[in-house]
Amino acid sequence: MKFKFGLLPRIVLAIVLGVIIGSFAPENLVRVFATFTSIFGNFLNFVVPLIILGFIAPGIAKLGKGSGKLLGISTLVAYGSTVVAGVFAFFAAIIVLPGFMDGRELTSLDDPEHALAETFISLEMTPLFGVMAALILAFLLGIGMAATGSKTMISFFEEFQTIIEKTISAIIIPLLPFYIFGIFANMAFGGAVMEILSLFGIVFVLIIILHWLMLLLQYTTAGALVQRNPLRMMKIMLPAYFTALGTQSSAATIPVTLRQARKTGADERIADFSVPLFATIHLSGSTITLVSCAIGVVFLTGQTPEFSSFFPFILMLGVTMIAAPGVPGGAVMAAIGLLQSMLGFDETMVALMIALYMAQDSFGTAANVTGDGALTNIVDRFTNGRKV
Repeated sequence: MKFKFGLLPRIVLAIVLGVIIGSFAPENLVRVFATFTSIFGNFLNFVVPLIILGFIAPGIAKLGKGSGKLLGISTLVAYGSTVVAGVFAFFAAIIVLPGFMDGRELTSLDDPEHALAETFISLEMTPLFGVMAALILAFLLGIGMAATGSKTMISFFEEFQTIIEKTISAIIIPLLPFYIFGIFANMAFGGAVMEILSLFGIVFVLIIILHWLMLLLQYTTAGALVQRNPLRMMKIMLPAYFTALGTQSSAATIPVTLRQARKTGADERIADFSVPLFATIHLSGSTITLVSCAIGVVFLTGQTPEFSSFFPFILMLGVTMIAAPGVPGGAVMAAIGLLQSMLGFDETMVALMIALYMAQDSFGTAANVTGDGALTNIVDRFTNGRKV
């Protein structure tokens, strides 16, 4: 059997090697790492608006193809679950994390290439348009395509989305470990890496706990509505959870999620419609991961997260991550623009977010798809797919 060295092991290896090598590397070698991180970071900034446009526009357009009442209820339930998960994560993180952050705060988190070593070269890659322009354009085109049913435009954006997905899977994802390696090498060179590594462990444990608490809330709600044992329903959905841990893709897990959702007692017709839809638009687990990681990074810079800033961010996350590709890290790629424009994250803070998120990606995906079973039963109840 051929061993596959997946993304998560590569990310972990990149962090370990970055810390070790950065601790004793000479400055000229650090400048090499800094040059790569600078170039890759600029490329990432260039691609972010295209990612937003490529995900959201076709995602909204596809939502217009379903049957009216069922589509509306499914979308509302999925979005509501995602927002509740984000708010839940915010308050849990601001309560729990400060108690573990004593002595771990950094007064500043400068870009690595400006911290200790200058880059050898700097390549400007000006985005074609800004993040907010990309969001507005995506909403405008997506809603327009859904309303008019324009086959030509929808076909164009579906192909454009495929190009963006290929860019992520063939260029960005393979280079991410090197990018993260460079970031951590610079931080180790500057002596700030231990505070950051300690944050990783704390946030990791918190996120896993929050995932399961959110699943318990989802299944308790569903169980009350359809008069079924929520713990038994969760047990039935476990094969979907563990499949998603391996695939790191909601889309790739659809067959297992669909089979298990039917076993929970949901109407087959409702499940056939809602499960593939939820694989695209329901991202409660990913939202918990993103919000918790973002708050951890904000605390690390010595700032205090404000709900007035994070709530709009959570509301936008529920939309921006629609149709995130079925490749590892799709949700955080789609969220980069929001992190920069709404929370003021700089390049290094974004890099930390990517590293934190990637380490948790499979668990967030698993929470997403497992929750789809609960939401399918909720939609079934409200659309009278089955009688209670």
